[in-house]
Amino acid sequence: MKLAVIPARGGSKRIPRKNIRPFGGRPMIAWSIAAARTSGLFDRIIVSTDDREIAETARALGAEVPFFRPANLSGDYTGTVPVIAHAVDWQNTQGEPAAEVCCIYATAPFIEVDDLRRGLVILQESGADFAFSVTRYAAPIQRALRVRQDNRVEMFDARQFNTRSQDLEEAWHDAGQFYWGRAEAWLSGKPLFGTHAAPVVLPRHRVQDIDTPEDWDRAELLLRARGFQ
Repeated sequence: MKLAVIPARGGSKRIPRKNIRPFGGRPMIAWSIAAARTSGLFDRIIVSTDDREIAETARALGAEVPFFRPANLSGDYTGTVPVIAHAVDWQNTQGEPAAEVCCIYATAPFIEVDDLRRGLVILQESGADFAFSVTRYAAPIQRALRVRQDNRVEMFDARQFNTRSQDLEEAWHDAGQFYWGRAEAWLSGKPLFGTHAAPVVLPRHRVQDIDTPEDWDRAELLLRARGFQ
């Protein structure tokens, strides 16, 4: 079976209650649930949460919340892999083990159904353990700067000062939307990033982390640019 798991704990610090805070006229998590449902890819769509209000919201939006996440998987430093592994392990006790599992972040309002479908195809055809959304850095990371405590600037790698941007290797980063993986890979605790993972490339204009109030404001601007009020 194919399983979608949407992690959505209740303890967000920088943007309180961000998983169910209104965004574009509906709870933030609604965008992820709607994409999962519309895709037609999943036998079950589960929200993994420790929060009753999030659970009630998720159920009203058409997702399942068949368990509450334990406290040891609800802290600020809990990683994605153990949370998904917990949901996979739970599903495997229900008599119908999961085969392919997609983690969809609750704060991914620009996720698109076609990308989810493309991710599954890449996972299946590549032979990789994971396939996840990535996008290009807007500027060469080799020319990155740091601002020191004395309010002065220096390069991370001063050897690149005179290197033309077009001569530097292109770099990519996690787009923070979805992560397809084989059930056994999630359960093994493998890290998401490595040579066992394949990229699902997204354009930069559809990628926005939502971790800070500034991120939220920029996401709202992007939403309006896409025709949503």
